[in-house]
Parts: sequence; structure tokens; C-alpha cells
Amino acid sequence: MSGQRSITGSTSQATPKTGKMPRILSVANQKGGVGKTTTAVNLSTALAAVGKKVLLVDLDPQGNASTGFGIRRASLHASTYDVLFGEADILDVAQETKVPRLSVAPSSVHLSGAEIELVTEERREFRLRDALRRPMPYDYVIIDCPPSLNLLTLNALVCTDSVVVPLQCEFFALEGLSQLTKTIERVRKAYNPDLSIHGVLLTMFDRRNNLSRMVAGDVRDYFGDVVYDTVIPRNVRVSEAPSHGLPAIVYDMNCPGAKAYIHLAREILKREKVMLAAETPRDAA
Repeated sequence: MSGQRSITGSTSQATPKTGKMPRILSVANQKGGVGKTTTAVNLSTALAAVGKKVLLVDLDPQGNASTGFGIRRASLHASTYDVLFGEADILDVAQETKVPRLSVAPSSVHLSGAEIELVTEERREFRLRDALRRPMPYDYVIIDCPPSLNLLTLNALVCTDSVVVPLQCEFFALEGLSQLTKTIERVRKAYNPDLSIHGVLLTMFDRRNNLSRMVAGDVRDYFGDVVYDTVIPRNVRVSEAPSHGLPAIVYDMNCPGAKAYIHLAREILKREKVMLAAETPRDAA
């Protein structure tokens, strides 16, 4: 750790420390290759596209959500690592993107060692909560979690209102999902009683594939209404977009994958209205 750092450069801009309590959604699944980061990037973009102010927090040491917006991690002065260890404010770390109303708090390579460093820290499970649970100039904070159930993911779950779970339409789709749901239940009991699963998102769906249809049916039978109506299709343009430093919605807004994420954002906002109506007022502390 290197102490308080200032943020400079054309892609960074400090944001006034005012606003309201944002809704915080984590995109999590400890199984890799399920479209987790793709979902975090394109859901954030889609929410911004429909008029919400969004902050995407990249908590994955791989940093794919950051590079997916063209952010060069090698030139960063501060990142989510510094936020976790109290060396930088989340609003100072946030960088504006080419997408109006969307900012990114980028990851750095230092996050790969944060798991070990956090073990001996006080309030190690609450570091991200302390940084994010406060009034900010955003409607939504979306957290891209690592593909593992470690202390970084635990930090995300402790500060999160609700979890979006991407699930690939493949044979082993449900493998490990029970572990994630058990972890969410433990976090709810020990740290965050308001934590819930916002929804399960079927990704990489191929209508021509009998297996995809069978898995989708099994998941809906098991989880019922928790599964989003929106399904993200397997789409080459979605896969190409990160190599251009762009979300799929910006790279090709007319491709099936981009349209699906726009539809997902609208579905999530509809669920949000129902969920917020059912909730008691939250403590802003």
C-alpha cells in the first residue's frame, strides 16, 4: 500500500461527495466462464442507457470489467485495492467512461494479493461496506465479483442489497450454485440480514442446442420466478466487444446480445420497484 494518492489524467474525474443512498447489486458466481463480467459490464451500460447513474466497481483481480471499458490498468494511480485498504475514496477512484452516466472504479493487479492482506485487517469483511454504504451521486452500484468465494466476494456480499447470479446453459450449470446460495445465507445471518438473490440469469443460451433448452427448463423448474425472463443468447458480437474496449451495447447495439441486456435492465428495474415497495426504509448509516 502506498498511502493517499491523487487521481490525474484525462479519463479520471473526482465526483462531488453528495447524493443519495444507491442500490447496490453484486454480480456473482464462483464458477468461471459463466458470463459474470460480461453481465456486469453490459448491465451497467444498459442501466445507464435507460437513464440511471451507475458506478461499476471492479473487484475482480483479473480486471476484465476495467479493460472492457478501455481502461489501461498499468497507468492507474489508484484502484479498488486502495479503496479496500482506506488509501483512496471510491468517488476519487471512479473514472468516467465513454458511456454517459456510467463510471468505473477499476481493478488493479494489487487486488490479487488483497485476499492475504485482508486476513489480518480489522473489520476485514466490512471494508467495502464502509466505502460504499453512504450517499453518492449514483442510482446504482454494480459490483463485479471474483470467480471465487473469497474475502473479496465476501466484502461485496456484506455491502450488497441483492445478488445477480449468471448461470451458463451447460451440463454443469448448477454445479456449485448450491454453495453460492449457502454462502449468501451465511452472510445474511452473520453480516447482512437484508441480502437477497435478485435473480438468476441464463447466459450463453443457444436455441438450436437441445442441451441449452433442457438446462434452461431445469433451472426454471428448480428456481421458479427467481429466474429472469430475459435470456442472454450466445453471440459473437458480445464476445468481440471487450477486445475493442467497449461494452457490447456500444460496440453493436443491434446485436441479439446487446438487445438482451437492454431487456434485462428493464426487467431488473421492474423487479426493483416491487422489491423496494416491500422493503422497510433502510438505515442510511
